[in-house]
Amino acid sequence: MVAVKGRVVLALNSGSSSLKYGLYAVDGDPVLLVGGTIETTDDHGRFFDAIEIALRGWPTPTVIGHRIVHGGPHRAAHCRIDDAVMADLEAACAFAPLHGPASLALIRAAGARYPGVPQVACFDTAFHAGMPDVASTLPIPRAYRAGGVRRYGFHGLSCESIVRQLGNDRPARLVIAHLGNGASVTAVRDGGSIDTSMGLTPSGGVMMATRTGDLDPGVLLYLLRETGLGAAALATLVDHASGMAGVSGLSGDMRVLRAAAGDDAGLAIRMFERSVCKQIAAMIASLGGADMLVLTGGIGENDAATGQAIRAGLAWMPGLDIRTMPSQEDAQIALHAAALA
Repeated sequence: MVAVKGRVVLALNSGSSSLKYGLYAVDGDPVLLVGGTIETTDDHGRFFDAIEIALRGWPTPTVIGHRIVHGGPHRAAHCRIDDAVMADLEAACAFAPLHGPASLALIRAAGARYPGVPQVACFDTAFHAGMPDVASTLPIPRAYRAGGVRRYGFHGLSCESIVRQLGNDRPARLVIAHLGNGASVTAVRDGGSIDTSMGLTPSGGVMMATRTGDLDPGVLLYLLRETGLGAAALATLVDHASGMAGVSGLSGDMRVLRAAAGDDAGLAIRMFERSVCKQIAAMIASLGGADMLVLTGGIGENDAATGQAIRAGLAWMPGLDIRTMPSQEDAQIALHAAALA
């Protein structure tokens, strides 16, 4: 068996269609030992069968870290998982019905496969917990605030990883655009989030692969009233059938759309690019100007044409330092898990 120094962390990053895993040695900066991606299935035991095959010859994890999309109103910081945390995560499923139940099932499966190994919840919402009230409050009757209806923000682990990677190069006024299947833009002042495009759920803000992003709420009321769509059908429309996939009628995958020749595919791409630029401009307004823009995520890191379109769309901001950097969510999970174990 290979010997490693420091904590050995198994980082689990579950998404809508896959599970990314990484075994890290954490003795200072996290070092990836082995990692991979598994297509999503309801059989979490199969996840760990595949992971254990990949981990043969490496030390058993001393702590397991989970990416949790939504911490709900009662969890504003990364923490070790116990019964009280599990109860709060159960309640938070009301805010993230697509992600919450799957995360809970994965935590339980990890506990069964690695009994006695501590587990840590790393919340995508934690980075945004200190946003000022002008950003976190939604324009609805104040009575709903007590139930936790507010702007939470997401992709926080990705934002944290960008701030960490920049180190001393981090400017006072930073905009981070995480562009992938899900996309969001965040305004960062002095290392902390002060505003972000996503809201109560990961459905708002930028137009995405299959999600609407910001949408006139009257559209949903119209569909509810005039077409008879119920809550489940509206949820499918907002999260799975819209965005670039809905506009193009083809796909939400940027690679597929770039390769297509149809007008609708081109329109979907142009709408996405315009949506990103508009949200970046909004975050620049929240910051009172910007010194740097970082593009990250699958599209932000790999689709050069999107980067060129964003640069052209922001040509009115002379002197803006625009960089492309990798999102290191899994390494960020490893750091938090090692610290909290």
